[in-house]
Amino acid sequence: MQRRHALHLLTALRLLGKPAKAIIRDVTFTRVDGHYDSLTGMDRQHQVQPNHVYEELRPKPYRDADNPAPRKAAVSALYLKITTDAGVEGIYGPIDKEAAIVVDQQLRAFLTGKDALAGETLWDQLYRLNRHSTRGHFMMAISAVDNALWDLRGRYFEAPVYRLLGGPTRAKVEAYGSCLGFSVQPDAVAKQCVTLQKQGFRHQKWFIAYGPGDGLEGMAKNVELVRTLRQSMGPYVEIMFDAFMGWDLNYAIRWAKQVEEYRPRWIEEAFALEKIESFAALRRATSIPVASGEHLYNRWHTQDYLKAGALNVVQADPEWCGGVSELTKICSLASIYDAQVIPHGHSLHAALHVVASQSPMTCPLVEFLITKMRSYYHFEKQPIIPVNGMITLPERPGFGIELDPAKIEKQSPVKWS
Repeated sequence: MQRRHALHLLTALRLLGKPAKAIIRDVTFTRVDGHYDSLTGMDRQHQVQPNHVYEELRPKPYRDADNPAPRKAAVSALYLKITTDAGVEGIYGPIDKEAAIVVDQQLRAFLTGKDALAGETLWDQLYRLNRHSTRGHFMMAISAVDNALWDLRGRYFEAPVYRLLGGPTRAKVEAYGSCLGFSVQPDAVAKQCVTLQKQGFRHQKWFIAYGPGDGLEGMAKNVELVRTLRQSMGPYVEIMFDAFMGWDLNYAIRWAKQVEEYRPRWIEEAFALEKIESFAALRRATSIPVASGEHLYNRWHTQDYLKAGALNVVQADPEWCGGVSELTKICSLASIYDAQVIPHGHSLHAALHVVASQSPMTCPLVEFLITKMRSYYHFEKQPIIPVNGMITLPERPGFGIELDPAKIEKQSPVKWS
């Protein structure tokens, strides 16, 4: 099978008149800085956090400012570039600084001189390179490199990444509106959710603000959030909820029993990563699907959760779990267990292309963080933006990332090694 695939690749390269290798010459980072239009005192709602069990670390209830003022907010981003002797380069970003430092200090020298087209070989070698590679910042660094290499290969073969993955399975991918930052005050929720519904977001995820430290009053507010959303939008919008590891099992079950009648699409990351049995117990205790996975860093971690019957929805993040290469393997694994993969979407490029190449049964949606995306792709000429809740697949080579000089006030190379 591998030999036949290699022969097909060599044939394609000969037809394109290109060499069969693209040797990596450099791995660099660029920081871009600028400003974007924002409002003071708006969309700063906290979500429940693990440390909120401590009173001194628990924020006061939030409400948007009555008279928000416009301002120019600073924004910066890191982009990774991999160049080759074949005259083609790969670009990916924005990249987390923690991952960029590992790439620069520990992966750059290893990658130099390697064949950028040998994706599986490079991923495996990077994974074997360090004893701490299985998770955390090292895996995030592998993810950054892997995604940049997929962009490079897309540009090399003059095709979008989803086509290299065997797609597309649809012309447009539906995005769910992820409402991090929006106030959870009932009046604000009722207004905002209907606005998003009219914009085409048939799926909305809202972020729980209260946990065990807030007592019964906090629980009542969490239940009221669900009730307000369902009553405001009617029966045909899917509503999801994120508790960001701020609960325990007893609290989660108590909440679930009170909101099952409103048919949430899922409850996300109610517990810390290591509490696999709590996820499994919650799944057994409620009809509400259980979701998690943004902090699962590879297919082996995902397998542990699926074997335990702990998840309905896997939310692996292609910028944290090993890049496009690993996320596609996680999708195959999840399909065996009839679980869905809806990637955590703090970024969109890699997630969109993987989802577009998979069966809609396995990957029905991408996440669109509404407030974050107002500035996250600020420096790109063609940022990913849903229209009526749908994202049309780009036809540009690779991920189609191109920086817009008109939006960049300062651009500088960055090195840590």
